[in-house]
Amino acid sequence: MNIRTSRIALAGVLAASTLALIPAGANASTPATTSTPATTAAAKSNHAVKPTVVLVHGAWADASGWNAVTRRLQAKGYTVIAPPNLLRSLDEDSAYLKSFLATISGPIVLVGHSYGGAVITNAATGNPNVTSLVYISAYAPDQGETIAEAGALAGGDNSVLVSHLIKRPYPNATGAVDTTVDPAWFPKLFAADAPLNETKLMATQQRPLSSAAFAGETGVPAWKSIPAYYLVSLDDKTIPPVAEKAMAARAAKGRTVEIHSSHAAMVAHPAQVTDLILRAARS
Repeated sequence: MNIRTSRIALAGVLAASTLALIPAGANASTPATTSTPATTAAAKSNHAVKPTVVLVHGAWADASGWNAVTRRLQAKGYTVIAPPNLLRSLDEDSAYLKSFLATISGPIVLVGHSYGGAVITNAATGNPNVTSLVYISAYAPDQGETIAEAGALAGGDNSVLVSHLIKRPYPNATGAVDTTVDPAWFPKLFAADAPLNETKLMATQQRPLSSAAFAGETGVPAWKSIPAYYLVSLDDKTIPPVAEKAMAARAAKGRTVEIHSSHAAMVAHPAQVTDLILRAARS
């Protein structure tokens, strides 16, 4: 092969390689700086980003109550965070969670169980990253309402629970006391449909709720501006089911499911709890 023939062959190879880099159907005269394809790809990428799921536990519990739900969400590819709930007062607990949420970039699905529902109601207000709220057997108080008042909605009565709370003093309490559920009554009142060996363990590890939390008034509730979902536990002995239904009716606007469950729905029925969280995440 002579030099001229070699140059022609090389030019042909380079031309073929260049054409291979041009998407099918692209106009050869289209400027290389055209941003439409990149913009479209970025939009699709942002839309496909899975939200971070933040799970907030309630009173007389800790984050381990979310273990079964966490495993299911992680198996679906979601990032899950279950931060501690301080359980000191509604203002203090909400301020802590609000600060915690501010460290998370991207969309957030915020989930609260029990008293954790009141905390997410206050902490999410004004955070544009929180795309949905999920209440699991939880308080969803309105502005100016306490959890004690929310639990009494529609004639709700949790006097049996209150009568089995153990009260202990703690330093600098300014009149408040720590409360826990009598371990002998914990399985029946908190998680009657969960395995007994597990509920006995939960009873020994419960974190106390300060009585100050019962009197904290809710500010502007996040559920008035953020789509909310609610799981009502029809066999709840901690928050009256009639009160849960009343809170769901005003906060969740039809995005409600009802199941036969104790208060600890995420422990006894993790699959159904996960399904509702996934529904919120995909909406």
